[in-house]
Formats: sequence, structure tokens, C-alpha cells
Amino acid sequence: MKLNYKGLAGSGLLAFALVVSAVDVTAAQGKSSRGRGKDISQENQQQKEQRQAEQKSRAAEQRNQRQAREDQRRAEQQQASQQRAEQQRQRAAQTESQRAEQQQRWEQNKQRVEQNKAEQQRRWDINKQRVEQNQQQQRNQQQQKWEQNQDRVRQQQEQQRLEQQRLEEQRRQQSQQNSDWQRRQSEQQRRDSIQRGSRDSNRDWNSANNQQRDWRRYQELRANQYRQEQYRRQSLALQRQRILQQQRRIAQMRYQQRYLERIRQDQLRLQNWRYNDYGPSNYRYSRGGSYYETNRYGAQMLQQAINRGYEEGYRAGQADREDGWSSSPNDAIGYQDASYGYDGYYVDMNEYRYYFREGFERGYEDGYYSRSQYGRYSNGSGNILGTIVQTILNMTILD
Repeated sequence: MKLNYKGLAGSGLLAFALVVSAVDVTAAQGKSSRGRGKDISQENQQQKEQRQAEQKSRAAEQRNQRQAREDQRRAEQQQASQQRAEQQRQRAAQTESQRAEQQQRWEQNKQRVEQNKAEQQRRWDINKQRVEQNQQQQRNQQQQKWEQNQDRVRQQQEQQRLEQQRLEEQRRQQSQQNSDWQRRQSEQQRRDSIQRGSRDSNRDWNSANNQQRDWRRYQELRANQYRQEQYRRQSLALQRQRILQQQRRIAQMRYQQRYLERIRQDQLRLQNWRYNDYGPSNYRYSRGGSYYETNRYGAQMLQQAINRGYEEGYRAGQADREDGWSSSPNDAIGYQDASYGYDGYYVDMNEYRYYFREGFERGYEDGYYSRSQYGRYSNGSGNILGTIVQTILNMTILD
């Protein structure tokens, strides 16, 4: 490969010329630049100073603005603080006013409450006094009525006792007269029979028939007397009804009504009852140290009187216990009347009543204290013990 040395030398010279030319140009430019640089520096210095002055002015203005804003902010804060303080003061004053108003209302309410309490206490005292006066007046009236009722009851009992004594005396006299009459007739019949013998047998038979008719008429008269007792019983029932209503003894009033209904049914039964001859007096019983005689039917009547009395007494005792009333068997209608089951034949009325009341008192105790000491009571019916009946009657059969 061949090199073109001539070309290379020419290129080198050309490059060198170019470099020299560039250096000159640069130097010329440097001189020119330095001249212009001084002018530019002065200009830049003025601008810089101007800029610094402007910056200082702006900074001062900014400081003034910041100071003004700060002053304004402080003034606003101070004003806001003053407003808040004023609002707080106003709220405090309002709160104090409200507290004072509430205190005043509370005082007024307290005063009204105390006045109301005082008024209520006054009214309560007045009402209490009125109630106590009414209660005392009612107690006085009840006590007065009770005393009046007790006086009436005592008077009635005294009248009944006197009547019972009178009737008892009449019964004894009649019984004695009947016994004497029967003994005289029997003795006369024996003497007549011995003296006259068989010739006078028809006459004796007629005499016996006459005696039997007389005895029957006596029994009929006794039965009629018993039927006439109905008016006395009705009067007694009305008096007892008023007393029980005043005493508010509801259960005892029901018992009295049931007892009177039994008496009414008993009266209807007796309307169809017919007299029968139950034979001679072959039973003997004792009472009050004396002995009495009766026939089989009379003995049954006396035993029935005790049992009926026990049954009625038990019901009356239950009624008083239900009413919360004190034990008072003699106060019951059954005890005072004591005629339930009586038919008027072979047994005197007062005799029947005596044994009815003997059973009644024992039944009343069992009913009032809810026990079975003297008998048994169940399903509305009662029976006294047989040993008690025998103790009361002391009944024996004659030979």
C-alpha cells in the first residue's frame, strides 16, 4: 500500500493554519470580552444593588405586613378574648340568675309542699276525729242495742222460765192426778172385781173403756195445746230474727230459717198423724230425784227428743262458730223452742222440751268446738251416744 505523503503534509499545514487562526480569533474575542465584561459587571452590580434594595424593601414590607397581621391577629385574639370573657360573664350572670330563680322556685315549691302537708295533716286529723267519733257513736249504739237485746233476751228467758215452771207445775199436778186417778181406778176395779165376781165383768169392761176414752181425750187435748204453740213460736222467731240481724249473725240466721222450715214440715206431718194405743205404762225413768212412768211410745219420744236436740244443737254450735260468736247455746232458736219432733201424745210438752234441751246443749258443744265427745254428726244428721242417752234418762222396763 502506498501512502500519499504530499496529501498528508498539506492536510497538516491546513490544520495548523486553522488552529492559529482560531487562537487569534479567540484572543481578539477575549480582549473584546474583557471590555464588555467591565461594562456588564458594572451593570450587574447596579442591578444587584437595585435587587438588594428591592429585596430589602420587600423584606421590610413583608415584615411590616407580618407585623400588621400579627398586630391584627393579636387585636382579634384580644377582642375575641374580651368577647369570650364578656360571654362567660354574661353566661355566669345568666347562670346565677337562673340559679337564683331556681332557688326561688324551690323555696316556693317547698313552701307549697309544706302548706299542702299541713293542710293534708289538718284534713287527716279532722277525718280521723270524725271517724273516731263515728266509730265511738256506732260502738255506743251497738252497745246500747246489745244491752237492750240482752235485756229483752233476759226478759224473754225469764218469762219462758216462769212459764216453764208454771207448765212444769201443771204437768206434775196433771201427772200426779193421772197417776192417782189410775191407781184409784185400778184399786176400785180390783175391789169391784173381787166383790162382784163374774157378774160384774161386763160392767168392768165398760168402765175400762170409759177410762180409755178419758185417757184418749186427755191426749187429744195435749196435742191441741201443742198445735196452739205455733203462734208463740212465730212471735219468738220474729223477735229472734230482728236480734240476729242487728248482731249480723248470718250463719245463725240461716240456721234459724232451716229450723223453722223443719217445724213447718213437722206440722204438716202431724196433720196426718193418728192416735194409736201403745199399751200400758211399762217404762220408768227418773228426773230431778223423781220417777215417772210412760209406755213404749213415750219412751221412744223421750229418746227421740234427746237425739233431735243433739242434732239441732250441733248445727247451732257450728253457726255460732262460723259467725265468730261466743258460745251461747241458750240463745239459739232450737234451745228456746225445743219442740221439733214432738207430736203431743204420751209425753208432756215440758217433759219433751227438757230432754230436747239436754241433747241440744251437748250437741252445741260438739258443733261449736268441732268435736265428737257426746255423739256423731255427718251428712247433715247426728245421733247422740247410747250411753249418754241412758245416763240422761235412766230408763228401765217395768215387769
